[in-house]
Amino acid sequence: MSNLKEDLEYLQLYSICKAYQDKAKEAEEKNLSYTGYLELLIQEEVTDRIQRSIKKRITQAKFPIIKTIDTFNFDWPKSINRKKILQLFEMNFVEEKKNILILAPPGMGKTHLAISLGYAACQKRLSTLFISAIDIVNNLYASISDFTFIRKMRSYLRPKILIIDELGYLPLDKKGSDLLFQIIDKRYEKGSIILTSNLAFKDWGKIFGNNTTATAAIDRLVHHCEVITIQGDSYRLKDKKNKKLLQV
Repeated sequence: MSNLKEDLEYLQLYSICKAYQDKAKEAEEKNLSYTGYLELLIQEEVTDRIQRSIKKRITQAKFPIIKTIDTFNFDWPKSINRKKILQLFEMNFVEEKKNILILAPPGMGKTHLAISLGYAACQKRLSTLFISAIDIVNNLYASISDFTFIRKMRSYLRPKILIIDELGYLPLDKKGSDLLFQIIDKRYEKGSIILTSNLAFKDWGKIFGNNTTATAAIDRLVHHCEVITIQGDSYRLKDKKNKKLLQV
């Protein structure tokens, strides 16, 4: 006669393996049918697998820090469309393969919003990757040298959501702008990009080094897109001023 525990482990039903005896007692106390007992076990396994999947997605996303929308201060910016932002957390844009562009001056919470959207996507078990624009370029440069370019490029095309943070923080040379444009072009109508930038569209020529590449990038990004613009003063400067006042 086979050993139930060993069979469950062989089938990789680890949650059921841990819980089947306790659930048997629970089923007996509740006078459940065999089907009812089976439902308890399956629910245990499904719940555990979902939680493991979410945890895996969060790890793979490589967030620098976890941020959630409930900790975002909507009262600080002078101008922000709260309703539009909250609607994005329904994640319809992912199915529609739409992009999200978050444009705002430094210190207005662009990265916070981007990470919050990415974290919410992970909760729905959507593959997500967070990376800065300059790191994408540097990684692709390095991959050319060690002959892993195709593999690295695929890593940026594979996720349902690619979060590109801080476009415009540092200017790109021609090769770098061409590499970044390849990502934008290859994901066009195939996967969502969430992108943050401190520069308005009219200034993107400074990022890409020429207006031709900038125009082509903007054209692909905004064709299917939600643009979030935030106006106001840096929240970090507010904290800095408050600390100075406390020291006086």
